[in-house]
Amino acid sequence: MSPTPSAPSGTAPLDSYLDSWAPAPVRDEDSLHAGPVAALSAVFDLPGSAAEAGDPIPPLWHWLHFLNWPAHSELGHDGHPANGHFLPPIPNRQRMWAGGRCEVTEPLRLGEPAQRLSSLSAVTSKRGRTGELLFVTERREFRQGGRTRLVEEQDIVYRSGRSTAQHPDKLDESAPPRTDSPWQLPLRPDPALLFRFSALTANAHRIHYDAPYCRNDEGYPGLVVHGPLLVLLMLELPRRHASGRQVRSLSYRLRRPVFAGERISACGTPAGGGAQLSIATHREAQHATAEVSFG
Repeated sequence: MSPTPSAPSGTAPLDSYLDSWAPAPVRDEDSLHAGPVAALSAVFDLPGSAAEAGDPIPPLWHWLHFLNWPAHSELGHDGHPANGHFLPPIPNRQRMWAGGRCEVTEPLRLGEPAQRLSSLSAVTSKRGRTGELLFVTERREFRQGGRTRLVEEQDIVYRSGRSTAQHPDKLDESAPPRTDSPWQLPLRPDPALLFRFSALTANAHRIHYDAPYCRNDEGYPGLVVHGPLLVLLMLELPRRHASGRQVRSLSYRLRRPVFAGERISACGTPAGGGAQLSIATHREAQHATAEVSFG
């Protein structure tokens, strides 16, 4: 997650564009076929990557389903859709995924039709020390077999104009992550891994595959590792170290970006009925953080 950028001077307040913006809820269906789960297991080099109908979907792996593939002509310069049902009508939007929460009553299961109801939960315009930002929370309810299985909220931050955030000029790809956590999962994401994850999540954002664009347009030193990938990597820790316990709730926050080629580690510490999780590099210990509670 990039540092909060400053709003450009001389522009109208972001909330002035939202007077008539009230998108209605959207219903979607998905068969939850097993292919994407098996594919992501292979990307993460997980043993026994085969997935079958009836298997429970790991927490947040439903991000591989209910995907939206707009026409290519509908993409903006940055690769994101130029327009969309829950995209706020502000000019020159810059989108940053800030965090989210999820409550799991029972896991979704592969091979069984599922329904998703998406709605706008909250819209808040704030002005902080670095400028004006629009916070948008999208709520998603997932039903399967006539029951609500999980409820998720995603927090997205928008601003008008480009970021002025500062990033390292050069990356040290040899330095080990800063961590002494009891749970650790190392990873060195490369362009091929980012490409495969983009394909699995229908993500055409150029910061994940176009290095010249990253440097020249966004001011990054290299390809940016997906925020959702970092979240799923953190959630691998309770799956591996507390496999007999079901995650009932989780929250996560994306703080600073991680770049392809850096040595990273998902770090975890058991805490009472859950665990504290984070993503570390040599530059800092908490690029992303998460908290899970077990049932």
